[in-house]
Amino acid sequence: MRSRTTALGLSLLVFATWNPLLFQNIHAQTEPVYSGKTIRIIAGSAAGGGVDFWSRLIGRHMGKYLSGTPNFIVQNMPGGGSIAAANYLYNLAKPDGLTIGLINPALYFDQLVGRKEVQFDWARFTWIGSTERSEEILYIRADAPYKSLDDIRKSAEPPKCGAVGTSAADYYFPKLLEEALGLRLQMVVGYTGTADINVAIERGEVVCRGGTISTFFGREPTRTWTKTGFVRVLIQGGPRRDSRLADAPTIYELMDRFKTSDEARRLVKVVLSAGEIGRPVIGPPGIPLERVKILRAAFIKTVHDSEFLAEAKKAGWDTIPVSGEALEAIAKEVIDQPPGVIDNLKKLLGVSR
Repeated sequence: MRSRTTALGLSLLVFATWNPLLFQNIHAQTEPVYSGKTIRIIAGSAAGGGVDFWSRLIGRHMGKYLSGTPNFIVQNMPGGGSIAAANYLYNLAKPDGLTIGLINPALYFDQLVGRKEVQFDWARFTWIGSTERSEEILYIRADAPYKSLDDIRKSAEPPKCGAVGTSAADYYFPKLLEEALGLRLQMVVGYTGTADINVAIERGEVVCRGGTISTFFGREPTRTWTKTGFVRVLIQGGPRRDSRLADAPTIYELMDRFKTSDEARRLVKVVLSAGEIGRPVIGPPGIPLERVKILRAAFIKTVHDSEFLAEAKKAGWDTIPVSGEALEAIAKEVIDQPPGVIDNLKKLLGVSR
């Protein structure tokens, strides 16, 4: 047996000498894919908030599920509600699996309405996975002079709500409530992140904000605000009331009460698909399929890792993962809309038609 093995080894060596490419390929297959590499996570927001939190948590754990155990670094790239990060990932990041990112889930709005800032095709990103589904809410300072939804509908001076950009829940959810329920809200856009908006609420510059349930209960200061009664949630975007927000009606309940039109209901479906996308982890288009499979598999293992889950739970975050394959299907669906829906979305976002 020893002589046969030796002979086989010599034959391979002789053949590799004659054809060195074969030897290089055999050697490459035994090398860990990410050995000695560093993976960058582009977080499409300022520090603080859900995008930044999940970027850093993934960065601490995903490396152990990739061959070669690469290092991870997080680079914050705020701007335009994640448009800056999305444009960077789509146009400048190499499709080698060494640069991925977390962005806001509703950037497809901006593509659908034709905003000039958009330099990407939503459906062509590489979809790796999502850490959670993030259903929307609207919360308001408890001392604001609006004690009910009817007060907001009838007020001569609508409450001011802070927002980062049109693709973030803090903008699109309040605007959707205007369209579907007839609420009157004044949007103040241009904050760099969640933390800045919360400071503005504390100062009284604005009194309300759209957001997500996970961020509301997962981060400060809103966790404390809930306990002290500084703010209250007016509406939630999921199909059922979250058990922690039993007193806040859903948009679906209110659409029945206010007899929302079928046309507006279709718009609600398109807009709230962003909550199904949740916290998407993406890569630039063109990453080789085998590398995509490796990243997706590592991501799924990461979001089921006991240490990862313990950290998320300690911080107050619920983990409801979505696979890359599912995200890819949703991305293709939401970007394929008829002209009527696009016109209504333009109206919602204040885009000239």
